[in-house]
Amino acid sequence: MIGDISGAGAIYIVCGYTDMRKSVLGLCSVIKEKLETEVESHTIYLFCGKRCDRIKILMKEPDGFVLIYKLLSVEGKYKWPRNSSEVKPLTWKQLDWLLSGLDIEQPKAIGNKKIY
Repeated sequence: MIGDISGAGAIYIVCGYTDMRKSVLGLCSVIKEKLETEVESHTIYLFCGKRCDRIKILMKEPDGFVLIYKLLSVEGKYKWPRNSSEVKPLTWKQLDWLLSGLDIEQPKAIGNKKIY
């Protein structure tokens, strides 16, 4: 299915500010430059601009690329790492928090604990 990011095997944040005017090929060149790797299939790459109110998600599928653009419709900003020392591997739960406009570190979040 087109745009189904649930099949992605890895999630990468591209640190720093990205020119949000870039399209698919421009974002691929950013990945090659900043991550020093080729764009991999079934991998999600996340980009954020200076305003921190919009995110671009790039994923390569076997037959092409999917580009998703999310703009926060409420007042607020994404908490985005600006240098590579701030980057950590993301879990699906952290990706969900990030796309919801929340910080990826939620120390009070309840894990998969069962409450009786």
